[in-house]
Amino acid sequence: MHPIRILATMAALGLGLAACASNSSAGGYGGGSTSTSSSSSGMAATVSTAKVGDLGTVLVNGDGHTLYLFQSDTGSTSTCVDACAGTWPALTTSGNATATSGADASMLGTTARSDGATQVTYNGHPLYIYSGDTAAGQANGEGFSNLWYAVTTQGTAAMANGGGNGGGGYGGGYG
Repeated sequence: MHPIRILATMAALGLGLAACASNSSAGGYGGGSTSTSSSSSGMAATVSTAKVGDLGTVLVNGDGHTLYLFQSDTGSTSTCVDACAGTWPALTTSGNATATSGADASMLGTTARSDGATQVTYNGHPLYIYSGDTAAGQANGEGFSNLWYAVTTQGTAAMANGGGNGGGGYGGGYG
């Protein structure tokens, strides 16, 4: 990886960590004033599956990006807002989400976010994308801060099933 890209990635991660640490009301993830959603305006989200690294088969969005759950969420209510949502954009939809390629349509749902967007849920967990995943097939957010995990087809945290990298809570694959 080019040294400038490495520095840019490290700087972005540092800003994300600082933003996440600035608001204790969301389990240490929040604060700031940026709110980001991941679905294109006016489109229904698609949830499918893909084999991702050592995790096995996990949920991905329509672009093949790994989908995550946040263990600090309360039921289907998202607690990742503001700056947290800049690092972990919600998978949002403008209609009913669609399950394809191994995702279970009966586990799909939606929840209203505090910013007014409609977030996709799976097995009751709000779904997110990690901004550190720059291409399909990456799971750099797996195990991040021991709170963020890729979602299995059963709707559970991938780490809970023995998958993942454990990587000290920061995931792997930054290089």
